[in-house]
Amino acid sequence: MFFSRRRVAETSQEAADTPCYLRTHQVTVTVDLPDGGNQRILDSVTVRLEAPRTAVLGLNGSGKSTFLGLFNGLVHPSEGTVEVNGVDALAHPHKARQQVGMIFSDPAAQLIMPTVREDIELSLRRNPTLTRKQRLHKAHELLAQRGIEDKQDQSVFSLSGGEKQLVALTSVLATDPRVLLLDEPTTLLDLRNRLNLMRHFNTLNQMLVISTHDLDLAAAACDEAIILHEGRLMAHGAAADTVRTYRNWCSHGFPHEHTRGGAADTLGSDDE
Repeated sequence: MFFSRRRVAETSQEAADTPCYLRTHQVTVTVDLPDGGNQRILDSVTVRLEAPRTAVLGLNGSGKSTFLGLFNGLVHPSEGTVEVNGVDALAHPHKARQQVGMIFSDPAAQLIMPTVREDIELSLRRNPTLTRKQRLHKAHELLAQRGIEDKQDQSVFSLSGGEKQLVALTSVLATDPRVLLLDEPTTLLDLRNRLNLMRHFNTLNQMLVISTHDLDLAAAACDEAIILHEGRLMAHGAAADTVRTYRNWCSHGFPHEHTRGGAADTLGSDDE
């Protein structure tokens, strides 16, 4: 199938004219178990995210990665609807994926080419208007923006953890996403590389949704936050308030742990 340059431009303009937001409505994700039963990973989650920076908080196994995967097609809900900037992600998955980029906690999962520049060039192939020479030149420019152009001819496997994450970020940005999903991006990084990566994040214009256990990062770098627990949306509000509530629940217990399918709590005092 050949791509129309005119259609690519029209599609890009349509996306740019659409307000940037992510939305789920009554989304449930169920997986089959070996014993023949099933388990709900997400349970009737309804939320609309539109802040520039949103943190996704929750204990291990709470459904954070599954939640992020809804928006780029990695996860298909058993029930409910998913929207990406006004696009029905289930009815039009390719159109939704074009607007979303994702970075994993381990960048090795998404860096697959022999050299750094080739990895960026691979991402640029999504633009049918560029020749290979133009893609390689653009790859150099993008790496220079991240301060790692001197690594372009190196194997990705020779890089440090922080450098790999910057290459992964550059590779994702090469596709011009409007939304970046970050699944615990600082987990494997030391403090210096963590701070460096966050400085790069702060220069971006994209909407960021960050799954993280780093509560200081969530409170300082994000505008809003949500809390997932046992697959349910427990809270959604200003980042600092939500982080404070999450700390309290981690210390004293989560509300309604014996029920399923409840709505998000309204944030208030720490005594909730």
